[in-house]
This record gives sequence, C-alpha cells and structure tokens, in this order.
Amino acid sequence: MNPLRTALIQQRCSASRQDNLDHSARAIAEAAAQGARLVVLQELHASLYFCQHQSCELFDLAEPIPGPTSDFFATLARRHAIVLVCSLFEKRAAGLYHNTAVVFDSDGREAGRYRKMHIPDDPGYNEKFYFTPGDLGFTPIDTSVGRLGVLVCWDQWYPEAARLMALAGAELLIYPTAIGFDPADTAAEQQRQREAWICIQRSHAIANGLPVISVNRVGFEPDPSGRTAGAQFWGGSFVAGPQGEILVQADDQSETVLLADIDRHRSETVRRIWPYLRDRRIDAYGELNCRYRR
Repeated sequence: MNPLRTALIQQRCSASRQDNLDHSARAIAEAAAQGARLVVLQELHASLYFCQHQSCELFDLAEPIPGPTSDFFATLARRHAIVLVCSLFEKRAAGLYHNTAVVFDSDGREAGRYRKMHIPDDPGYNEKFYFTPGDLGFTPIDTSVGRLGVLVCWDQWYPEAARLMALAGAELLIYPTAIGFDPADTAAEQQRQREAWICIQRSHAIANGLPVISVNRVGFEPDPSGRTAGAQFWGGSFVAGPQGEILVQADDQSETVLLADIDRHRSETVRRIWPYLRDRRIDAYGELNCRYRR
C-alpha cells in the first residue's frame, strides 16, 4: 500500500465569504500540485467563527447541501482529482441547522457527510444556539483513498466517538477544528489547553491503532458582541501515526499547506502487537450508556 500524501490547510478567515473560498482554493491547488490525494480543510472555513456570540441574523450564513458552497468545493475536488474534506454550515430546513463535514471524492461526487454530534456551549463557543446535534451516527465514509472516520472539533475530546469510528472500519480519523485561546487567560493556562488538545487526539491514535489528522484554524478573531476578549486560534494542525507519534505539525501563527505521507499499512502492524480490539471486555462495558455511574 503506497503512502497516502495528505494536505492539511491551516488558514486565517475573514468576514468575506468569497475571499475565504478563494484562499482555500489557492491552497487546495498548491496541495494538489505537490501530490496530495487527500486534502482536509479546517472547521467552518467559509466564514469567521461566528459562534462567539448569538445572533439570529447569522443563520443567513447557512446553506443547503448541495448548494453554492458545496458545489464550489465539489468542482475543486474533480478538477484536482483529490478527495476533499470540507466543513460547512448546513441549512437542513428553516430553523434546523447542522455543523456538517462533507467529503467529495476525486470525481467531484459527494462521498458522504458527517454531522457534528457533540455540540459545545462554552464562553466564546455558543454552538448549541446554532447547531442541532448530528443524526447520522459515527459512520465512516468510503472514498477512493480509503474509509475516512470524519469527526468535527468538540468530537475530538470523546474517546467513544473515535472508538465507534474505528469499530466501523475507519482507516483514518479526521478532525476539522476551530479551537483557540481566550486571550485573557495566562500563558500557562493557554499552554495547558493546547497540550491537552494534542494529547487527547494522540491518545485516540494509540487506543485505536489509527492515524489521526487534525486541522485547526489560525489567527485572532474578535468577538463582535464585546462580551469576551475574542479567540486566538492556535493553529498547530498535525498528523499523528497509529502509535501517537507526531508525523508533521504546523506552528501556532502561520497559514500553511502541511503535507504528510501516511503509511496506512502501519495500522495493521501496530494492531498485531497491540491488539486492543481483541482484548476489549465488551461484556463488561454496559454501564458506559449511563450519564454517570454511581
């Protein structure tokens, strides 16, 4: 099995949808020119991260799928003969919206989509106001480069999500992400948060014997409501191998097209010496369905 050249597009976003789309298109073209067969974009890359505050007017950013933005990226996937993972604000019906990852195969057809399951509601991350929790389950998406376990941002903190994707045959775990610091936090607190973010995703790679691709946005975005100090997105996009080893990692400031050659055969090798799936005590895990065990 040849290595899979993968590109992670880490970029800043602006208030101009067209500028964001054009910026992504240039980065995708650059990735394809360097031999990428799988290209992954960050979470909600067509706009600023609008969930810092609540405004009904922002539902106007949502689009149906298929729609203008999904058509734009489908065309790019076909033009460059790549598998492309996008993150879109989906309008399913009036008053019903999802945070949705869409995967286009190398012929431009929609291979599948995943609707974000875990929806945060934290200071500066008011996503429960905007997004209905996903209803498509943890189902990998089959493409010409393999079976992709696509999850989104807050999903990355939950080992159950990664495990269920692995149990359904995912060959890669992919996390489009938008996460950043509160600029008011101390440098020590910011460092702890960033290291926790890296550590939890590396643990999913180890526990499931799978490569992990995590693509974060970068740059400062103010809170239009003025209630918080805004978000300093910390970049740091990375690929980890099936033993949690960091294969490539971006810095916390720069826009970049980050390339990684992923040896998918290593999952087979690693799972033979660390057979976690074999040794799971599925007869003893029933209480994982409880909210809290006491």
